[in-house]
Amino acid sequence: MSGLGVTMMESKKLVYRNKKMKRKEILEKKKEIYEIIKAASSPHKDHLASFPAFRHYQRNGLSVYLESGCGDKLSSPVKQYIQNLLKANMEGPYGSEWPIAEKVKRREMVAPGARYIFVLEDPNANQATTSVETERASTYGINGRAPIVGFVQYRFTVEEEIPVLYVYELQLGPHVQRKGLGKFLMQLIELIAHKNQMGAVVLTVQKENLLAMNFYMSKLRYTISTVSPSRVDPLMGLEKSYEILCKAFDHEAKAILEESE
Repeated sequence: MSGLGVTMMESKKLVYRNKKMKRKEILEKKKEIYEIIKAASSPHKDHLASFPAFRHYQRNGLSVYLESGCGDKLSSPVKQYIQNLLKANMEGPYGSEWPIAEKVKRREMVAPGARYIFVLEDPNANQATTSVETERASTYGINGRAPIVGFVQYRFTVEEEIPVLYVYELQLGPHVQRKGLGKFLMQLIELIAHKNQMGAVVLTVQKENLLAMNFYMSKLRYTISTVSPSRVDPLMGLEKSYEILCKAFDHEAKAILEESE
């Protein structure tokens, strides 16, 4: 066999080995991501336990504390509270899309992978709360204890081969809004994401919800993600009513989820 033939065979073998190694690396990376998501999503894991300083929030006339929850373990009164608060806060921004969106949110609410941080109020400490608000919120206390006044719903998932914490909902009752509580909760969410090896926090915001867009982009420095419709295809983005925002924590996540090609 000529030297050229040997060289070509060796070259083909090298290409084959490289492809095989690359496939192996891809499979190993996917397995690693799967294990990260599985560990973070464990129903036995209380994500608040790692951050005791965030168990309570006592500022701006508020005194509330936080508890964890799971979507498939919600009581009927808590489900009703979530549905009522979602309707009160989101029917306006969604407009004509709300009836369909509400059905989707009801399914998401009770999904096994859904994780919650509930905000519970000490009615004796918050004298500014009206009696009507206290009576309404008290109906939906967790296990008959303090009334719920808000919640964060999130999941651990994968976006573009990056493990992320996806915030499905951040909803607060009217009397606990504009008191720094939303920022406090998002700081906690980012710490939970870091702790569980997520590459980013991702969330969806309705374009019509200008207060939310300003809160995330101006106050918390989130950016419109590369996976948002407006960046995938500007023409398609014009037809969509939402943006996908993110805050990435490492170089790989930034390159894929934040930076343009």
